[in-house]
Amino acid sequence: MGASIGDTDDDDFEETHDINVTPFIDVILVLLIIFMVAAPLSTVDLPIDLPSSTAIPTKKPDKPTYVTIKADLSVAIGEAMVKRVDLVHTLDLDSSGSKDRRLFLRADRAVPYGEMMDVLELLRNGGYLKIALVALEGVPDTTGSNGKAP
Repeated sequence: MGASIGDTDDDDFEETHDINVTPFIDVILVLLIIFMVAAPLSTVDLPIDLPSSTAIPTKKPDKPTYVTIKADLSVAIGEAMVKRVDLVHTLDLDSSGSKDRRLFLRADRAVPYGEMMDVLELLRNGGYLKIALVALEGVPDTTGSNGKAP
């Protein structure tokens, strides 16, 4: 008793070679919602104790005087080394009492922020309100603070 089944090619399902992207899109949308909810919760405020200053921003001067704080925390006006207690007095002698000129403050990268603010406060208390901070211009430094490339 054998039975033969005829050709049923009309009933066969053809294989589809297209990728079904609907589950992929569903997963991506769920991940997007998770990140949109989690991102605002992940921001953290760092508790730091910043020194205070009441300096007001001013315009750039034509002939700047450079005040430099070196890595060993010594202070110089131009190329001449001065003591911190004599900083304002030396600037007064160099400028003949004119405190309207702009001073450019250069600080070494190793100088702590508090030490730089101390020098800024000395200058502000001495009557020098036009102070600009100097930084290197051009390509940003890709090496770490130890001088080695990452």
